[in-house]
Amino acid sequence: MKQFLKAAFGLLMVGFAGHATAEDNPPVLRSQVMTLSEIVTVGDFYSNTGALASKPLFRSPDMGTSGNVLAELVAERAKAAGLTQAGTDGLRTVVVHRGAKKLERDDLEGLARTALAQRHAGVDPKMLEVKLLQAPERVLADPKVHDPVRVDSVDWSQASGRFTIYASVAVEFGTEALTFSGVATEMIDVIALAQPLRRGDILKEDDLVTVRVTRRNVPSGALTDPEAIIGKQAKANIRANAPLARKDFQHPILIERNEKVTVTFLMPGMKLTSRAQALDEGAKGDVIDVMNLQSRRIVPATILSRGHVRVHAANPIVASLNSEAN
Repeated sequence: MKQFLKAAFGLLMVGFAGHATAEDNPPVLRSQVMTLSEIVTVGDFYSNTGALASKPLFRSPDMGTSGNVLAELVAERAKAAGLTQAGTDGLRTVVVHRGAKKLERDDLEGLARTALAQRHAGVDPKMLEVKLLQAPERVLADPKVHDPVRVDSVDWSQASGRFTIYASVAVEFGTEALTFSGVATEMIDVIALAQPLRRGDILKEDDLVTVRVTRRNVPSGALTDPEAIIGKQAKANIRANAPLARKDFQHPILIERNEKVTVTFLMPGMKLTSRAQALDEGAKGDVIDVMNLQSRRIVPATILSRGHVRVHAANPIVASLNSEAN
């Protein structure tokens, strides 16, 4: 019998727990209200409002601003709307803040980059340096609109860089015109030296950095890919942070002017060598003049390696080499 009564009491308590009354969850007034709408409702101010949540009570402040409303007035209007248990819950005022999408100057610069690139083929927005000259410090737009700013037209002189953008901003009721202007400069990343390089130095990958410069000031032939010059030799002294060009470098000099070199002549079944003096400097594959030390003949020869050249078969130096054939 005791077990039956205990079970019955348990079922009775479950029944009470499943049928909580409004008194168990009274509405509670919030001290702060955040809204995106132009109307503040019962549900914005109070918790546990049920079907009354969408009942309007006040008009919201302007977008992006806040306003205070007396807690007594909120409770009074909520009761009039049907929330009979509405009270002040010890509050004197309630702060109502209306959200807005805020566009700062950085956002307007980004908007300008995108708009200019979209209207000029070949322009990379990431390579545009934008400086605003005339623009609002902040633009407030309706946060409920997916793209609250629409660019209507763009004027841009790429020669001077000056631009003006005409746009429309979605606001509480319709749109507002937005005009801002500035200077947009197209930049380019080029290869430069981290430290100066002296004439004759061999360029290593660690010597290079990437610098961003104005496209219109980049000299013809400036390199964007370092592979073309790594391992080559500087033709002259080169300063740091200046755009590099292929013409600034050459293959490493293997033979210096007036250097004594070994001359090789190859023909079927025969190899002749002799000593000569280089009359020019050059890198591998270059053709330079060499003078045979015995005959004093001057002939062109191709540089093979350091201190070693080869004479073409038609050269008259062959006669002079016969005496030194190996």
